[in-house]
Parts: sequence; structure tokens; C-alpha cells
Amino acid sequence: MEHKSAFISIVGRPNTGKSTLINALVGEKVAITSHHPNTTRNAIRGILSEKDFQLIFVDTPGLHKAKTPLGTALNRVVDETISDVDIVIQCIPAVEKVGDGDLYIAKQLANTSAIRRICVLTMIDMISKTELPKQLMALSELGKKAGFEWDEIVPLSAKTDNQVQTLIDLLVKYSPEGPAFYPVEMRSDQELSHAIADLIREAAIVE
Repeated sequence: MEHKSAFISIVGRPNTGKSTLINALVGEKVAITSHHPNTTRNAIRGILSEKDFQLIFVDTPGLHKAKTPLGTALNRVVDETISDVDIVIQCIPAVEKVGDGDLYIAKQLANTSAIRRICVLTMIDMISKTELPKQLMALSELGKKAGFEWDEIVPLSAKTDNQVQTLIDLLVKYSPEGPAFYPVEMRSDQELSHAIADLIREAAIVE
């Protein structure tokens, strides 16, 4: 049986549900979450392994117009991450209108022609079913404005686990043949000390 593997970058504006999504995809907490922007300051790898595939997720800081040296450094992490992956997921929350920030990110993805591009509409549990088609149309138009068409557009809720498996199935579909890069029991490549420091920072932010 062929084995597939892919490095997958998850990008988006600050607070679009990236870390929550990666935790849902991996099946456990590997990235801290907070309502405060730029909680994620490193490209964290979460790993989902099955007998016939391995997906390595890279959770990036929120891409935004940098106003500080920290913001510039965070944007650099994102740029470096999306330049060397197989698939990029752009997260856009269903509770907000598609805006200039989303278009800015989509245009960044347009320059990476060798990758698959998937747009994920997050937080669909927070909108009505009548609003969903409008948001999906807006995402389709976003890709066209950026100069490409999405390989897939997936509405989901990481909080309620709605459509998460659908996204995993699509990611496996678009993954190239390749070996497992990490031991199957690993869920993240973070060092233990780094993971503990992040959890402490998350707790401090919540407080």
C-alpha cells in the first residue's frame, strides 16, 4: 500500500481559529489558543499519523501589517513557512466579513504556485445556515481576486468537530507519496521545555 506524507501550513489573520484547528486535526492540544492576537510566535508542528499517511501541520503566527519589530519577525516566520510546504490552508472565520487582510494573505499564496491551496471557513457553529452560502461565495471570489482558484473550500467547526474529518480526507487526497518523517507516536516536534513554556504563557494570557 502506498504511503502519503505532506507538510501543511495553516495561515490566516490573527484570531481566525488556526491553533484551534490544528489541535482538532491532531486530536490533542499541541498549540496554545487565546482571544489575544499573535499568541502563536513559532511555527509549531503538529503531527497526525495513520498507517497509510502522515500529515505534518505547521501553525503560524497571524499574518498582519507589521507595526513593531515583533510583528515583522512574526510575518517572517509565516513567509518562511509557506515557501516550503505541500499544502497551505488559509483560515477565515465565518463570523467576520472577508476583508483586505484576507486578500493580502491570499495574494501571498498566489506566488506559491507549486502548492495546493485550501480555504477553510472556521467557526461555522457561530452562524446561521442561511449565512453560510454567502460566506462560501465570498471565499470563492477572494481566490479569484488573488489570481487563482482554491483547490477546495471547506466550511467547518473545530470546536464541535464538524467537517474536521472531511478536511483530513481532502488533505490525504492532495498529499504526495512519501515516507513518515516522524515516529508514529509523536504528536508534535516541540521540545518539552518549549511546550511547557507555551502552556504557562497561555494560562497567563487567559488570566
